[in-house]
Amino acid sequence: MTNKRVSSSAAIIAQQLQNMVHIVRGQRVMLDSDLARLYGIPTAALNQAVRRNADRFPEDFAHQLTQQELTILMSRIVTSNPGWGGRRKLPWVFTEHGVAMLSSVLRSPTAVRVNIEIMRTFVRLRRLMATPGELVEQLTRLADTVQLHDGQIKAIVQVLNRLMEQPDPPKRQVGFHVHKDAAEP
Repeated sequence: MTNKRVSSSAAIIAQQLQNMVHIVRGQRVMLDSDLARLYGIPTAALNQAVRRNADRFPEDFAHQLTQQELTILMSRIVTSNPGWGGRRKLPWVFTEHGVAMLSSVLRSPTAVRVNIEIMRTFVRLRRLMATPGELVEQLTRLADTVQLHDGQIKAIVQVLNRLMEQPDPPKRQVGFHVHKDAAEP
């Protein structure tokens, strides 16, 4: 019973983490406010730690959203995000590598545990994104197999139909017929 509860709670957490991953500038990212909430620290503290270690966060690891990007992101997210209310500065977003780098900046045990789960979520999402290509390949192979077997099945059905047909009754010959036995005296 306990194992079921743990696995269902892990599934819920994984789903919550997946919902926190967004696509911005063609990359999967997480908002600073979501990460701060997960780490159990204020968003300002997270951003301050990033500013103090700016050399560890190049633009492909973390960047500040533009007003337009924030507007688009907010319109895509159905539920409101409590971390956005009353902000004076545009939020920062962190790519998978940026989140990994956060673990070296935020050294609390909570940050380590949370980072492990976030990394697992990014890996899971990467696998899911790879699945459609693999799925298309499998469907193509299945279609080829079905076409091959389709022709074979049609040939078998034709043979079975011929075997099941009633044989034509022997044709009666009309007229005078000489039997070889009768012609010889």
